[in-house]
Amino acid sequence: MFKLTVKIIDVETGAMPVISLNEQFAKKNDVHKMDRILVKNVKGKTLVAAVDTSETMIESHEVGVFEDVWKKLELKEGDTVELTPIGKPLSTKFIRKKMDNEELFRDEIHQIIKDIVEDRLTDVEMAAFVSASYMAGLSLQETEYLTKSIVETGGRLNLKKKLILDKHCIGGVPGNRTTMLIVPTITSLGLTMPKTSSRAITSPAGTADTMEALANVSFSIEELTTIVNKVGGCIVWGGAINLAAADDKLIRVRHPLALDPEGMMLASIMAKKMAVGATHIIFDLPIGEESKLRYLGEARHLEREFKKLAERFKMNVDTVITDGNEPIGWGIGPNLEARDVLWVLRNDKRGPMDLRAKATMLTGKLLELCGKAREGDGIAMAENQIKKGNSYRQMQRIIEAQGGDPNIKPEDLPLGEYTVDYVAEKKGKIVTLSNSAIAKIARAAGSPVDKEAGILLSKRYDQPVKIGEKIFTVYSRSERNIDRVMQLINELNPIVIK
Repeated sequence: MFKLTVKIIDVETGAMPVISLNEQFAKKNDVHKMDRILVKNVKGKTLVAAVDTSETMIESHEVGVFEDVWKKLELKEGDTVELTPIGKPLSTKFIRKKMDNEELFRDEIHQIIKDIVEDRLTDVEMAAFVSASYMAGLSLQETEYLTKSIVETGGRLNLKKKLILDKHCIGGVPGNRTTMLIVPTITSLGLTMPKTSSRAITSPAGTADTMEALANVSFSIEELTTIVNKVGGCIVWGGAINLAAADDKLIRVRHPLALDPEGMMLASIMAKKMAVGATHIIFDLPIGEESKLRYLGEARHLEREFKKLAERFKMNVDTVITDGNEPIGWGIGPNLEARDVLWVLRNDKRGPMDLRAKATMLTGKLLELCGKAREGDGIAMAENQIKKGNSYRQMQRIIEAQGGDPNIKPEDLPLGEYTVDYVAEKKGKIVTLSNSAIAKIARAAGSPVDKEAGILLSKRYDQPVKIGEKIFTVYSRSERNIDRVMQLINELNPIVIK
């Protein structure tokens, strides 16, 4: 144990807390990089940090304290802290066990997840766990343990309802904003559906990004409970609620590695459904050349895994395999997608019929699954709610409950002032409308950070076009982004006409 003077380093590490020691001082005291140190302030408050070292920036009597640490311990320049070297977390032993292709027990997985939540593992150690899970795979039993541990170490929504409905799409299809039609339609029938959604990682918009164009999406568990009890449902960003804290941290290290271990993905999805108390869930599994699932066999396999895991948690689930070969709706990007949703809900002829049809199909399946509709009657019930305006009025209540303007119109949502049109260079039929190219172009325009950016489609797959006819328009608030968009259009060739 030793006492050192705080030197504030105004940099946020964004991962496990880190402190920096003078390199010679560290060697003298047998402390090495990435060792763990228990840091205690004068009031006795503690946290565990990883060690970094510096030859010149930190004096031997000092400890460099990064933003994550000084904020949590309420430290200021010149304070004195007590440092005690401690051993590496026990969970690192279990991570090595998984790397040796051995199956983990429940208490071992729970310790790993507990250490992740408590910021006791470095990104390197978490990445090792992800890599081991990817290479060795997770058994169904391990996946069950992982799901339970993620739920037990995060927050939970306690609505005290017998029926709580949910829906999940594994993603990969631009413009697929069915959630924003399903939730108001389901809740307009008196059912409960607290929908937590994600922000975009590699896509032009996540459901949370699009809903944010209409209302606030970040709430505490207490605020969310009040909203759902008031209007029956919500559409919010799951990352703000801390329902599955460990999963959010694992996703952060999974993304740069482009690794998505099946067991980890299943646990991630099911844990978030368990955290909101879901009893009935519909899973949308799009397949297509550029989707996460390319072949029917992959979708069937995932379908079986979802059902086996759900059976262990006594959840009622159904799966729908859908077409993921082209975007859904006309708009790609937060404001453009929100306009599509509002047009469908308002029964406006500008509303995309493919989005409406897919949403009512999924809603119908969910209504039949929970017993609200008889088999074969669900789609008609869902369509009737939209046709009568009940879904729209319910969406207005949800928007208002989440702090938005319930009377917002599609036309009120602005689009970027800089545009570029993509036109047909020859006569023929569109035989390819690339999901990945469309997504990359929309992101280059600024979406989803810029809610006014994105792509508005004028033509779809299998439609005929004439020379010079507009196929899509790109919107952005940045002229520089438009230059990059034009470069990408030439590189990616998003549309093929034959």
